[in-house]
Amino acid sequence: MKEFLSVIKSWTKQNKKFAIARVTKTWGSSPRPVGSTMLISEDEEMAGSVSGGCVEASVVKKARELFKSGNSEQLAFGVSDEDAWAVGLSCGGKMEVFLQVFFPFNGKVEEKAIWETLETCFVDNKSATLITRLENGAEHNTLLLTDGQCMGSEVSPALVEQAQVAYQQRKNTIIEQASGERWFIQIFPRQSQMLIIGAAHITADLIHLAKFYDFEVIVIDPRGTFAHKTHFTTPPDQLIEKYPSEVLEQFDLDPYTYAVVLSHDPKIDDNALQVLLPSNVAYIGALGSNKNQAKRIARLSEQGFSETELAKIHGPIGMNISAKTPREIALSIMGEIIGVKNKYGR
Repeated sequence: MKEFLSVIKSWTKQNKKFAIARVTKTWGSSPRPVGSTMLISEDEEMAGSVSGGCVEASVVKKARELFKSGNSEQLAFGVSDEDAWAVGLSCGGKMEVFLQVFFPFNGKVEEKAIWETLETCFVDNKSATLITRLENGAEHNTLLLTDGQCMGSEVSPALVEQAQVAYQQRKNTIIEQASGERWFIQIFPRQSQMLIIGAAHITADLIHLAKFYDFEVIVIDPRGTFAHKTHFTTPPDQLIEKYPSEVLEQFDLDPYTYAVVLSHDPKIDDNALQVLLPSNVAYIGALGSNKNQAKRIARLSEQGFSETELAKIHGPIGMNISAKTPREIALSIMGEIIGVKNKYGR
């Protein structure tokens, strides 16, 4: 939804009523992943996609009916093998799509407030979780913020807790309760963040790749010579000349943060790892050979870190592509991070 912010703002400003369709569940080779979004205006203008072209016409037809009734609706589609081939898949699949009037236009003050708050989260680069009851008829939406605040329709504490778990797992999902009610949990995470410990030649190339893949990049290095003398063709978002332990806890060390330890100086590397290992960051990678990694594990083990914590360290860092140059090593690191990120769809 974030990628359609300019369209949403334009249609809302024009008071142009529109519907939102979201993929809530898939089976087999469904063309689009869970959470994929499509907007349909009363004039049948479209933004986004739920299937890459297989079922859009049917969704638009249902949207016409929705504008008359005002009721949300669950839709189920099977994608044939022939249609799947048309969008580049080897075989078909199934999907569920939830169609509803977009929040500001359903007549409920609390629903309009949900969108205004979610829009603010997008602009301010803050995370939020949307909880939607999957039921034909009146809409039932709740917005959950990272501080635990809820707005919109009331939901049970148990559902809020399950939504918070989904946020930590970085996973859009359906939750089915004992009552038979089904709820769609959709995560809207802040921009992924990369914390790079150590400014060096590899760092410069890695910053360039990370920014290309839309990461916010923070470089931390207490060594002024490295921090300010290294030439960055693409500058980081922040460059901090302090020891990692002095600043790391100022950042969100959560599942949307990826940490790369590159200083090659144990005084700095271990200083960072002591903060990172107990945290919930999605990825920790550390530069060095197998021999250096073994020494690193031994040092940290003596400091009391558990095998589970130490197993978080990707070391030697990066995918095995037989990288030789700093640019190739940066590529191997970026590939490993994207692999971790995409494993959970985030």
